[in-house]
Parts: sequence; structure tokens; C-alpha cells
Amino acid sequence: MSEPLLVIGNGMAAAKLCEELTRRALGRHAVAVIGAEPHLAYNRVLLSEVLAGHMTAAEAEMKPAAWWRERGVTLQYGTPAAAIDRAARDVILADGRRLPFGKLVLATGSHPIRLPLPGMDLPGVHTFRDLDDVEALLAAAAVPGTRAVVIGGGLLGIEAAAGLAGAGVENRLVHLQDRLMERQLDVAAGAFLKRAVEAKGIEVLLGAASEAIEGDTRVTGLRLKDGRVIPADILVVACGVTPNADLARAAGLDVKRGIVVDDTLAASDPDIFAIGECAEHRGMTYGLVAPAYEQAGVLARRLAGEDARYEGSVVSTNLKVSGVPVFSAGDVTGGPGTEDIVLTDRGLGVYRRLIVKDGRLAGAVLFGDTADGLFYLDLITSRTPIAAMRTELAFGRDAVAAAA
Repeated sequence: MSEPLLVIGNGMAAAKLCEELTRRALGRHAVAVIGAEPHLAYNRVLLSEVLAGHMTAAEAEMKPAAWWRERGVTLQYGTPAAAIDRAARDVILADGRRLPFGKLVLATGSHPIRLPLPGMDLPGVHTFRDLDDVEALLAAAAVPGTRAVVIGGGLLGIEAAAGLAGAGVENRLVHLQDRLMERQLDVAAGAFLKRAVEAKGIEVLLGAASEAIEGDTRVTGLRLKDGRVIPADILVVACGVTPNADLARAAGLDVKRGIVVDDTLAASDPDIFAIGECAEHRGMTYGLVAPAYEQAGVLARRLAGEDARYEGSVVSTNLKVSGVPVFSAGDVTGGPGTEDIVLTDRGLGVYRRLIVKDGRLAGAVLFGDTADGLFYLDLITSRTPIAAMRTELAFGRDAVAAAA
């Protein structure tokens, strides 16, 4: 008899787990997925494309409904999980139903951060995290002359601003730090990205601290700490996320910033696991897709009976930010004991910085041409000595292979 396996969360991590699990251990578990949103699992990375009108919400789906049916996965979406009864081995849904489990996987993702600013509860203030947010922004964008301000110059904020620009909304991007995507990019790459974002008609304000959201019955603007007031009809807060560990915490599981898991991805209850943005492994939480997929692969192997272990991920970002290829991996901060190899072509809009430490590649930042990103990531993760290839390294895999 198949063991009941419940997955709470119907996002990218859960979809990847089900894909890996049904490929490795079809029939071993009776898999059911519980999702709070009334949608099939979709690719959150594509939300800006949906907002800009470049694709439909259906086109952003990870898998069609038939895929789940054919693999025997039961989908329970549109009714969130309300509690975990660990003693009874049940998950209680918001409508009162109880679903039994033998094994439970928490893939609950993250909550969007809402800043503690006056006016945050005014109508017209939005987050940018799910399809409901996109639908609300599309409704606002449909009003002619709508002006927007986006707070946050990380990936989420840039994508929100780009999506609004694609929808025809005049908008400004306000960021507290001295460059965009400061966690992934250095100063030079951040400057390249700023120019690319501004080329889309988005004004970028750096070093700008938000003080309050102006308005009485709804948003009229954003006041900065330097006294400036930026007029706006809608305001999007896209300042990052925090792990959604609410159910785990209420169930008495070990939670710090996220749900604490060991190398088997088990929580403090050996029959409960966590993957993706909600999980904390060796003190690290990851807000990117690649680590979530790595965790899903390891957990699927364990649930299939293999002795797989998750040892952590090298943080890398390989994506298109507003249509511009950007790649970042490893330690991009540099510092004592490191050396830089830099290739810059302002005319082509290409920038490469490779950070070397102890004769090995420690980090890489690429802008405009990311074709060699995975090559550099492999050098970082494998800790391959680079002395023999150093002269050609900035020119990528083909140059290194030709020289060899």
C-alpha cells in the first residue's frame, strides 16, 4: 500500500519535487499537493512577463493539469492548510477537512516583506509576489495616466518596474543602496544594469530612503527622508521576502529564520521535511530557484529509498533582468587575498569580473553575455586550479579549450 505523502505548497519547489519523485518512485507514495492559491503551480520568475502582457497566466504554468493526473498526484488548491496535527499525523485545511500523512513536505515559500512605513495600509499599496498581485496591478494599470513607484532595487523590484513599464505605466524605482542588485552585482555591473533599466523609461533613484507613503483615502505619493515627494497613484513594495514558516512554528517544529532542516532535509520531526525558500539549512536560507531544485532532487531520492544528502548550494543567479542577461555566482565581494580579472566592453554592454582566491575561482559577475556562466560556476563549485587557464579565462570556455 502506498504511503500518504502530503506536500504543503504548490509552487516551483513542490512542482520540481513531484516531477523528480514520480520519475524515481512512482507508486511508492500516494502524493497530494495542498496549495493556497487557486491556480496550478506557475513560474514566479515570469510574473513580470504576465504583468507586461507578454504572456498569459496560463502560459506561466509549470505543468498542465493532465500532467498531474497522469502521474496520480492529487491537487488540492485554493484551500490553504491551516494547521499540522503532529500527534494525529493530519494536516487540517482551512475548511476543516483533515488529510492524513505518513510523510509531510513543507514547501511553503516566503512572505513578501512589508515595510514599517506610515501609510502602508492605504489602498493602492501592492506587493509583487503572486498572480493575485499581478491581477491587482493590471487593474490599476488599466486606468489611463496611472503613475507608479516601486520600492526595492533587487531582482523583484526591477522585474516589477519592468512589468509596469511594459504595461504602459510611468514608474520610478526607488532603492536604498548605492546600486541595483547589490547582493549579486558589484559596482560596475550595477552601473551597467542601471543604464539598461533606465533605457526602458524607468527612472532609478539610488541612495533613496523611504520615509512615508502619502495619501488620505489612497496613495498619492512616496515621501523620502531627504524631503522629496514622488507623486504616485500606486506603490509597489518589492523589498524581498522572509521564509513562510508559520505552520511549522505553530506545530512546534524547530524554526529560526526558516524551518531548520538537516542534510536529509528533515525537520525536527523525522517524518516532516522542508525545501525551498521556507527551509533553513546549516544557517542558510535561499531565495533563489536553483537551490530549491537541488533540495527537491535530493529529497526525491531520499523518499525513493536512496541515501542522498544535501550539502548546501553555491549561490548563483543566471537570468534575464528586464531582458538583459545577468549572471552572478560565488563570492562577489572580493576583499583581502583576492585578485580580479576584468573584461569590459562598454560599446557592446558586456562586463565580466572573475574573483580569484588561492589560485581558484571564487566568484564571477557577468553582464550582457552570460553564455559562460555555468562554466564559471562549475570551476567555482569544483574548486579547480586555474593557473593553466588564467590568461584565457575571461574569454570563456571556448578560449580555454582552444588554448589547451
